[in-house]
Amino acid sequence: MKTRRTSWWSWLWAILGALYFFVPMYGTLDFSLKMERDKIGLLAYETVLSDPAFVSSFAFSLQMAVITILVSVALFVPTVYWIHLRLPKLRPVVELITLLPFIIPTIVLVFGLIRTFSRRPFLLTLTPLGTDVLLIAGYVILSMPYMYRAVDVGLRAIDVHTLTEAALSLGASWPDVILRVIVPNLRVAILSGALITFATVIGELILADFLVRPALGPYMVVIGEARAYEPAALGILSFGLTWAAMGLIQYFARGDAGRQLTVR
Repeated sequence: MKTRRTSWWSWLWAILGALYFFVPMYGTLDFSLKMERDKIGLLAYETVLSDPAFVSSFAFSLQMAVITILVSVALFVPTVYWIHLRLPKLRPVVELITLLPFIIPTIVLVFGLIRTFSRRPFLLTLTPLGTDVLLIAGYVILSMPYMYRAVDVGLRAIDVHTLTEAALSLGASWPDVILRVIVPNLRVAILSGALITFATVIGELILADFLVRPALGPYMVVIGEARAYEPAALGILSFGLTWAAMGLIQYFARGDAGRQLTVR
């Protein structure tokens, strides 16, 4: 009896949570399809996708996302690997540091970057390339909690010490150990962190806005100031990209688990 009651309450809260999440999304979707009077259509989506400003801003954000992912992987995989292998006592300290983006507002981060790197000896804000470097650095910091934990969970699932000792005993160098032994065993973990990083960069606003870069977030704000249906379409497109990333994580994670079961 108690189990049935618990199950009933679980279903109730699950349904309420789904309604709270999907009803506003349905309202946004329905509104975005009514740009033409008395007609359901995709005109708002066609208008957005054909806008050269949208194409250029999305391409810029996509480029920044790819670079951010590469920098994050190059930074966090060796760092977390070394912590697991040689410095396990530092793990609580590093975990606390990776939580700082949740504590420190993004507006504080961007003003710190501007104040620090707009004066000598750095002066990175004077050129588009230098500003892009600051933007990527900010993106790496914002995505740090997700990438770090994805890699950390992946390393917890494998025997790091045994794999390292076996590779070194066979004559592998340290770069070979990381690139040819550790990274292949972290495929799903790295992909999960990369897709979450991608979603974070694509939807980020404050860093790109205050650094005056032509990213997708500022474009969405600008278009929302003068139009009604196009911002709704952009919201649905952004939502779709996020869910596509989550779906890819589940797909590759399930495929990797299936391959591991087959090998075993």
